Amino acid sequence: MKTIAVINQKGGVGKSTTASAIGGGLTLEGAKVLFVDLDAQCNLSYLMEASISGLTQASALDVLQGNASAAEAVQHTAQGDVIAASPALAGADIVLTATGKGYRLKEALEALAGLYDYCVIDTPPALGVLTINALTACNGCIIPAQADFLSLQGIGQLHGTIETVRKYCNPGLKVYGIVLTRYSARAVISREVSAMMEETASSLQTRLYKTRIRECTAVKEAQAMRKPIYSYAPRSNASADYTALVKEIKEELEG
Repeated sequence: MKTIAVINQKGGVGKSTTASAIGGGLTLEGAKVLFVDLDAQCNLSYLMEASISGLTQASALDVLQGNASAAEAVQHTAQGDVIAASPALAGADIVLTATGKGYRLKEALEALAGLYDYCVIDTPPALGVLTINALTACNGCIIPAQADFLSLQGIGQLHGTIETVRKYCNPGLKVYGIVLTRYSARAVISREVSAMMEETASSLQTRLYKTRIRECTAVKEAQAMRKPIYSYAPRSNASADYTALVKEIKEELEG
């Protein structure tokens, strides 16, 4: 099972949308995909119509605390299998304190390795214990970023966390690439930041994906309807862009 973490400590860059689209695109190509939502905002869980109460169904936090196995937490929804988030994840840095806390997700997912081709992890906009768990559990990460200067700064901070995880927890951790989201080719700043992002990607020893995810109202509409972009608006720019991105990712993972 190839495990991909979608990560950026900056909020509002389209992490949940990207995680949903990557996993959904891989599913359309015939892969068996498990989604894991580690964000207390529960956006990915909501999009997949999963239970996020944490009362009747084990959540990602239950798995991290050892109160449930990963298999017990998997929910089977119309959009795929997901280990859902819960609002209680907001306190993860307080409740997860024992030795080995950064390895909890990795250990839990090992029991499911033979059941799925891919695991896609959505992460919170923070560099705490949940993000460390995601980076420790994954083979590599994908960084969604908007074409603005604050995203450039954020990726620089993220680089330090990735290097720390490589050193102490996951020596094989790769940065698969950076993907620009909410992109507007007509905006001068988008083109300027795109060029600078190429340099940033090079400094991380990775690449900026050729595919840019263009700004598209169909994304918000699909989310409101809790539908995958591929079925809600198959001819939209977003559907075309995410399809192209999934192709790039798959070529790299299988190449």
